[in-house]
Amino acid sequence: MSFSTSSFSTSTFCTSSLYTRSVKIALGQINPTVGDFSRNADKIIQFALRARSAGAGLIVFPELAVSGYPPLDLVERPSFVAGSRATVERIAAETDGIAVICGTVTPAEADSGKKVMNSAAVLREGRVDFVQSKMLLPTYDVFDEARNFAPARNQHLFGFCGRQMALTICEDAWNDKRFWQRRLYGVDPVEELVRAGGNVVLNISASPFWLGKRELRREMLASIARNQKVPVAMVNQVGGNDSLVFDGSSLVIAPDGEVIAQGKSFEEDLIYFDLETLTGDMHPQVAGEEASAYEALVLGTRDYVQKCGFERAIIGLSGGIDSALTASIAADALGPQNVIGVGMPGPYSSAGSIADARELANNLKIRFELLSISALYDATRQTLAPVFAGMREDVTEENIQSRARGLLLMALSNKFGALVLSTGNKSELAVGYCTLYGDMVGGLAVISDVPKTLVYRLSAYANSRRKVIPEATIEKAPSAELRPDQKDLDSLPPYDVLDAILEDYVEESRSAEQIARAHGFDEELVRRVIRMVERSEYKRQQAAPGIKITAKAFGYGRRFPIAAKSEL
Repeated sequence: MSFSTSSFSTSTFCTSSLYTRSVKIALGQINPTVGDFSRNADKIIQFALRARSAGAGLIVFPELAVSGYPPLDLVERPSFVAGSRATVERIAAETDGIAVICGTVTPAEADSGKKVMNSAAVLREGRVDFVQSKMLLPTYDVFDEARNFAPARNQHLFGFCGRQMALTICEDAWNDKRFWQRRLYGVDPVEELVRAGGNVVLNISASPFWLGKRELRREMLASIARNQKVPVAMVNQVGGNDSLVFDGSSLVIAPDGEVIAQGKSFEEDLIYFDLETLTGDMHPQVAGEEASAYEALVLGTRDYVQKCGFERAIIGLSGGIDSALTASIAADALGPQNVIGVGMPGPYSSAGSIADARELANNLKIRFELLSISALYDATRQTLAPVFAGMREDVTEENIQSRARGLLLMALSNKFGALVLSTGNKSELAVGYCTLYGDMVGGLAVISDVPKTLVYRLSAYANSRRKVIPEATIEKAPSAELRPDQKDLDSLPPYDVLDAILEDYVEESRSAEQIARAHGFDEELVRRVIRMVERSEYKRQQAAPGIKITAKAFGYGRRFPIAAKSEL
């Protein structure tokens, strides 16, 4: 079975009687797991056979559907490349009667300096009939594809039912000069393929979600359809892989820019469209910023926990809004029977906070345990007393409390085989208002890309569906409760001010002067916040991975040195 990009068929799929019954095309929006070739193949085959039974002549699957996206440095392993090849052969053998397009890795040219290319294989009649490889390899934000893949040197059309299909892979469709003011590449694969005679654009994608991304993607694809005067079909991966969430939301757009078919958001789906009539399935998508963010977090949490081999999760419940929202997301993601909430009162915890944590657990119907940290805190202070003699109490004693809680959570994790979900939000993580090896412990930081102001909005959304988060939790002034009468405002600006500064600085890379001028803020306040962000880089690089839902999340999509001096 050849994977050479130069070995392709120019004949249409309608020359065989198997493919004459319809110009009906299916989009298989699936949730693959990186490296799980067997189960990924099972999904592809099952979806393909369903589509064949429904009368489709062709089914299209997402970018790297065979291996899951992103595979990162796994592609450097010969066994991974061999597994991809064997899986494609299996899919081809078991999907007779329907043509299949699926994303996979293929060997790169020897002189490219890379081992593989990111490719789309067209399968029919038990063999690979055509291979197209990705030309534009993104190297921004969370993407670093040039590290792992060689770019295609050329691309070709393939025939289907009298049409000339322009097959592209994700980024290949993101360089339309009529849409983007600033283009990242000197070539537009879509334009070149259409100029060569392509009259249908197919795009297989693994396009990650962030707030506003679906709308941008739809507008961009509609621009291509209108300007090139061709229908455009995009099938997108769905599911969570590490920090990334893929929303699906597959689309088919007519030459006039109108959406004629669409897949669901945040779940697997199979949709059909007809090239002859330009009609198709219109499945509902999640609407609204809060609903979209919440569903993305639920999906990301479920897939991270389960794909990492866990069934249950543990959450420290403080009675505050961050842990309440995290618990609500976890219960929806994993089922309440698989979530353990742990209240860990200390010397400065209020009775109301303990009651709020218990009420939340009751509302969510999750298991609740109450474990005091007071004995641990006292014992630690006694142990340290000779070394700290003559020194005043400060943040050290506050952090001891947080780290005592972290110790208990990780002990429960070890004993019960459950993953700890940390509960810090993006605003806290940005400015270092969190404790290493304390409230930062855990395997997944569920809301680490959720600014505090959005935490409140998502909590209101969760309660709009079913009252779960206590009103007292929402209304109380935020506090870490690590010293008497402590409030977040003692250390931080109001959260609406802080979040405005952070959005401009972290997501837009604006200067202190620009931020202060745009919002009317005191420039020294802005500079103080920026200094907090810069000083906290060492903490963030030790944090658990989080789920990306904004345009610029902390993690491998934002790479800054730790040992550096920043000129403000």
